Amino acid sequence: MTADDHSKPWETTRRGLLLLVSSPAGAGKTSLTRSLVADHSDLTLSISATTREPRPGEAEGREYFFKSRAEFEAMIAAGEFLEWATVNGNYYGTPKQPVMAALEAGHDVLFDIDWQGAAQIAEKAPEDSVRLFILPPAWDDLERRLRARAQDTEETIKARLELGREEILHWTNYDYVIVNKNFDRAYADLGHIYRAERMKPGRNSWLPGFVEDLLRDAAGEAAEPPKTPLLRPVQK
Repeated sequence: MTADDHSKPWETTRRGLLLLVSSPAGAGKTSLTRSLVADHSDLTLSISATTREPRPGEAEGREYFFKSRAEFEAMIAAGEFLEWATVNGNYYGTPKQPVMAALEAGHDVLFDIDWQGAAQIAEKAPEDSVRLFILPPAWDDLERRLRARAQDTEETIKARLELGREEILHWTNYDYVIVNKNFDRAYADLGHIYRAERMKPGRNSWLPGFVEDLLRDAAGEAAEPPKTPLLRPVQK
């Protein structure tokens, strides 16, 4: 059997992963995650639903699916969310159907998500989930970045900083932590983590058959190759 006979099975028989990225507001999470999605064609960004008002420049179905409270609560009652939470008096949640469809199709899904949502998803899909936390290099940098946006009132900035402090308290629940002192270095680290997680045997269902073919070729068609053991669940 030649290499061409294998027909690159990894292109069609790989299960996707859920990359759950959290950070306090202002730590650079949005810039890092959007860059990662732009550079990897198999990675899509999960679009959340929310009841908060759209900000200038935001579009329906791009940043969020904007819902009324009644619409959101109806979706909760129907079990349509993979996770949901209340933040600053507004609902936020991840619609379940598009995420599960992407996983089954072998696509990876990135979540720009708070610690509550990450915990809910990791509990429901532990073998598919990879949790990553982004920290600022210093608290002063976080406050400076929030003020530099010039988008929020003083009251909102203070609320975001308090939420950020609470968010940081949960950093030990994550598989990886990146300190975003330098964007290029932090982005390189993020990419290395993502690509390494994609290579774990438990996420590549084509591997047992592929290895058995290799062993069959090595032993010759007349010999019975040893059986490849079943893949273990992904090890964290």
